[in-house]
Amino acid sequence: MRDAFTIREAGTDDLASLLELYTHLTINNLPFSVETAEDIFRRFSLYDGSALLLGEVDGELVASCALVVIPNLTRGGTPYALVENVVTHTDHRCRGYGKRILDAASQRAWDQGCYKVMLMTGSKKPATLAFYERAGFRQTKTGFQKRADEGR
Repeated sequence: MRDAFTIREAGTDDLASLLELYTHLTINNLPFSVETAEDIFRRFSLYDGSALLLGEVDGELVASCALVVIPNLTRGGTPYALVENVVTHTDHRCRGYGKRILDAASQRAWDQGCYKVMLMTGSKKPATLAFYERAGFRQTKTGFQKRADEGR
């Protein structure tokens, strides 16, 4: 029997729970106020087609990811998507919730006409990389990043 896992789009009433879930994302994730989160969420919601997806089991938030749909001036104007902040509560891992929320994000991107969905991970753990591959993502490009707090 499958858990009562449901996926839906986040609203402002979900932000306190989402901020709590993000403490399971990285050890250095610094908490901040719900008021600040509300302002960020308002700005995020202006990105057409983008969403914070929430995965719940019996009303409890257990997984999430952010999907950003990016307009594109190449490929005939076909947009692409970026997935970020993929997290599953540590007490609910290895149950398929992360894959299911990534599948939902990908489907939402396809529904928005995106030609690709990208994500990056800072993890080098074989289990994490295998998880993304099981979710249908392939290491086909080389990723680079530049951070504001480095080299200054």
